[in-house]
Amino acid sequence: MEMPIDMQHQAMGYDRTATMFSPEGHLLQVEYAEKTVRLGVSSIGMVCSDGVFIIADRRITDKLILQESSNRVHEIDNHIIGSIAGITSDGRILVERAQLLAQQHRVSYDSPIETELVIKDISNIKQQFTQYGGARPFGASMMIVGISGKKVELFTSDVTGNYFSYYANAIGENDAKIKDKLREKWKKELTIKQGVKLALDIFKEVQDKGFKQDRYDIAFIETKDQKIKRYTGEEIKDFIK
Repeated sequence: MEMPIDMQHQAMGYDRTATMFSPEGHLLQVEYAEKTVRLGVSSIGMVCSDGVFIIADRRITDKLILQESSNRVHEIDNHIIGSIAGITSDGRILVERAQLLAQQHRVSYDSPIETELVIKDISNIKQQFTQYGGARPFGASMMIVGISGKKVELFTSDVTGNYFSYYANAIGENDAKIKDKLREKWKKELTIKQGVKLALDIFKEVQDKGFKQDRYDIAFIETKDQKIKRYTGEEIKDFIK
């Protein structure tokens, strides 16, 4: 009886290092990291007619935990926000790297950094951890949104170090289902408030009985004032009325 491909790879050691290609051309440790990301908390980012936002599921309901400490939308700079899916501690390293890069740019050039420069730097770091031995790949995908001048942008960087610009995207648990619904329902004319309501409707449809509106974090930047605003828990209900 022939051994399944996965077992063959394990027996031959192709899944023990991020730098060894399998005979089929796969980096198995990278693919395992991608599976880890799909077990992470979900978040949706969306470019709207009046700005951009990220909504993220905290997925922590323990009453002993201070909810503010489980914030899932991070401030990179005063014009850029981001979220992580996958291993939270891996994501924290990437967020702190992005924050440092943004501050260094302000000190060096006396101007805010462009959103794409941040995601490009993060993607380069991720790529390095798929190419050199002695370390495992980052088990995290990163989504960032920002406004540079009047340019509204959303980027997502995956485990491999690739990144793309999107109108709307999702990372984390059920990302494929969420993206299918975004392709169907997203429109350029949506305002931030309408976009947040759409995102919550999608979460409700995907999560079914597990959906609770008060466990989400929302952060957005409006084009008119370019300031980060946040809503959590019961505040969300008032925002989308």
